[in-house]
Amino acid sequence: MRLALSACLSAWTSMKMANWCVRAIRQSSSIIASPSLIRATPRLLCTAAQQKSSGTGTEEENGAQKPEPGPAEKAFTEEKMQLEGQLNDVMDKYKRALADTENLRQRSQKMIDDAKLYGIQGFCKDLLEVADILEKATESVPKTEVSSANPHLKNLYDGLVMTEVQIQKVFKKHGLVKLNPDGQKFDPYEHEAVFHAPVEGKEPGTIAVVTKVGYKLHGRTLRPALVGVVKAP
Repeated sequence: MRLALSACLSAWTSMKMANWCVRAIRQSSSIIASPSLIRATPRLLCTAAQQKSSGTGTEEENGAQKPEPGPAEKAFTEEKMQLEGQLNDVMDKYKRALADTENLRQRSQKMIDDAKLYGIQGFCKDLLEVADILEKATESVPKTEVSSANPHLKNLYDGLVMTEVQIQKVFKKHGLVKLNPDGQKFDPYEHEAVFHAPVEGKEPGTIAVVTKVGYKLHGRTLRPALVGVVKAP
C-alpha cells in the first residue's frame, strides 16, 4: 500500500512540473510574437546600421566632443609657447658659451705648453754661438799635430772635443738638435741657400757644402743651416 501511494505521489509531481513548463513556454512565445516587439526590432537594426555607416555612435563609443578652448586657455597656450621659445634661445646661448669657453681653454693650454717648450729659445740661440766656436776650434787643429809628441796640444784638443760633446748632450736633453744636411735635398724651411753652383757628380737641388750648421728646437727650426746648393750646369 505504501509503495502504491509513493508511486501516485511521484506521478502527480511529474504532471505538475510538466504543466508548469508548458505554461512557461507559452508565455515566452507570446512575448516573442508580440507585434510591438516585432515592429521595434527592424527600427533598432536600421538605426544601428545607419550609425555604423555614418561613423557616429554613442558617447561611450566615440567619446564626448571636446569643447572650444576659452580665452584663458588660449592665453595660457600662447604664454607656454613663448616661454618654450625663450628657453630654447637660452639653451642655445648656453651651449655656444660652453663651446667658446672650451676653445679658449684649449688655446690657453696650447700657449702654456708652447711657452714651456720654447721659453728657452732666446737662451739657446745665445749658446749656439758658443757651440760654433768650439766646433771651429776643434776643426782648426791639424790632426797630425795631435799626438803624444805634443802632449799639451793633445790635452787641449781632447778637452775641446769633450766640451763640444757634452754641450751637444745638453742641447739634446732640452730638445735642441743639430742640423747638418750635407748631401740632402734642399728644404727652404730648414736650410738657407748662400750660393748656387754646379758640382760634377751631384744631383741639382742637393746640398753640396754646409758653411754653418743649423738647429731645431722641439721640431721647430731655431736656426736654418747655411748651405751651398747644387744647380744644373
